[in-house]
Amino acid sequence: MSLDLEKARIMFKLIRKGKWGGSYDRDEFFKKFPNLDEAVKELQKGDWLIIHKKPKFRAFSLDSKHKREIMEFVEKQMPDLPKGWEK
Repeated sequence: MSLDLEKARIMFKLIRKGKWGGSYDRDEFFKKFPNLDEAVKELQKGDWLIIHKKPKFRAFSLDSKHKREIMEFVEKQMPDLPKGWEK
């Protein structure tokens, strides 16, 4: 799996769960992604991903300031998504 596809799948999972801004999901729910640390690092550099560091865990959410760019990236990397998936 390419790194861009993995990033898109991570963001798609967060979008599906409505994890924007202060609403986050713990990193333990992303263990199936083989290049998680590398993908997270790149997404954070682009300001698309917010990392919430808590005393016992790390969590992720998407930055709503970049919602349009995030949606376009996910659609480009995952063209098989059904229409209206973002609702």
